[in-house]
Amino acid sequence: MSDFDETTSFLGNYGSFQILIMVLLGLSAIPCGYMPVIVVFVSDTPEHHCKVWSNSTIEGAHVEPPFQARSSWIGPDSCSRYKVHANWTGPVELGNATEECVDGWVYSTEIYAATIVSEWELVCDNAWKVPFSTSLFFVGSLFGSFISGHLSDRFGRKPVFFFTLVFTPVTALIQATSVSWVMFCICNCLKGIGTISNYITSLILGAELLRDSARVSFTFLGHSLGFGLGYALLPLFAYFIRGWRMLLVASAIPGLLLVPTWWLIPESPRWLLQKGRVEEAELVIRNAAKRNRVPVPEVLFKAGEGLELMQLEDKAQQTFTYMDLIRTRNMRNITILGCFIWMTVSMVFYGLALNTSNMNGNVYLNCFISAAIDIVIYIATWLLVSRAPRPIFLFSSMMFCGIMLLIIKLVPDDMHLMVQVLGLLGRIGVSAAYSFIYLFFPELIPTVVRNMGLGVVSMGARVGTILSPYVIYLGVYCKILPYLVFGTFSIMAAVFSVLLPDTRNRQLPDLISQVQPIRSSAAPHSAPSDMIVKLDHRLSHTIST
Repeated sequence: MSDFDETTSFLGNYGSFQILIMVLLGLSAIPCGYMPVIVVFVSDTPEHHCKVWSNSTIEGAHVEPPFQARSSWIGPDSCSRYKVHANWTGPVELGNATEECVDGWVYSTEIYAATIVSEWELVCDNAWKVPFSTSLFFVGSLFGSFISGHLSDRFGRKPVFFFTLVFTPVTALIQATSVSWVMFCICNCLKGIGTISNYITSLILGAELLRDSARVSFTFLGHSLGFGLGYALLPLFAYFIRGWRMLLVASAIPGLLLVPTWWLIPESPRWLLQKGRVEEAELVIRNAAKRNRVPVPEVLFKAGEGLELMQLEDKAQQTFTYMDLIRTRNMRNITILGCFIWMTVSMVFYGLALNTSNMNGNVYLNCFISAAIDIVIYIATWLLVSRAPRPIFLFSSMMFCGIMLLIIKLVPDDMHLMVQVLGLLGRIGVSAAYSFIYLFFPELIPTVVRNMGLGVVSMGARVGTILSPYVIYLGVYCKILPYLVFGTFSIMAAVFSVLLPDTRNRQLPDLISQVQPIRSSAAPHSAPSDMIVKLDHRLSHTIST
């Protein structure tokens, strides 16, 4: 099969067609930026205390005190209250004994009009339901990563992209009508399936429609910048919409507005060629050339050229499966390293994002500052990524993140500002890595299994995001413990990233045989390399038998 990038080089890099694709797919990433972290406002726990008799008075005082003042004499904490002794001839008297909040709770409305916590009283003994409902979004993302890759590689990038583009906001609208916590959780899981499927498929679609420097620009200035913009819009919308139901309704609008782009975004010509649909692939290229106003060669692809792609790999095999991700040594190494690196990067990225509500200061301002930092980092990463080898860039960003988070251990307990500064510095490193892996790994995985491969490594990422709310919950017992966990994993991921091959200035691989070996297996005289090769041969023999 002739080289796709060379065949379509007459289109250029930054014509009207490429810019349109970058803008539209970048806009599609906006909902993906706020959907995973909208729980920061939807599921936040407002200040609360036990309910007391509304017609009672304490020490003869009939004036209603402020919320904070009331909570100080109602009980020793927010989960219990002092027992009251009714005295019908005088004021109510408080005893020393305590009891549970048998009449429910009163919630402060200073920050939120309502959250799922105040509506369904997810506090005290039910507090575990809050991180559980958050994790269910990422459980859905785990399943979405698995099924969307297979569906996209089998039925096409475009149908899966637009189906999930509609599925996600519709699920958010249904979630806004939830009548119970169980219904909310189910919708949250479904929303996770749609969000990650749309995000990964749009990334693959853009990477296969663009070439060379345009692909790099799309990843950072289109896809990642759209993701960061969505994250930045979240605190702005949440500030003006204090009720969780209306906030979910507002979150559904941007995705639905993009549905008409069906007539502007084409199917991936690389995927069409891989399926042997040469005429359709040519039509996409010719339409792109027409939009760019450039001449098209009379013959683009030879008849049956797309089928040659399949025959070169295995004449008897016409459909690729997930087993192809581990069938060969090079592909297996990329898959295993990718799963761990993606798990770590996503766990730290979302862990620091979801920890926004636990930071000192205004929750809306903290979230906006975090999003603004992400946007700046995405632009800076775009400027730096072509100036350094891919593995070294990933190593540097994750090592920087890990060191900043581990230094928090040395900060005195009363220096809260320093902890926040170090946490934000750590976020700079992991934000750069988070946007970078969406450029790096599509360049490592070949066209025939690219969406499945991205789906599998993204499943590893979802394992990390499922764990992140519970790692944050460790802060209840030790405030710096989440940072230590995140920092340790970041350094481990940095070390493993050095093993990956460099893809800078290389063309996208189309065949599994074109996958580059990792660095350890490329060093034949090293003892660790020999051990890896032996283990690979044993695993290959096991798979074949």
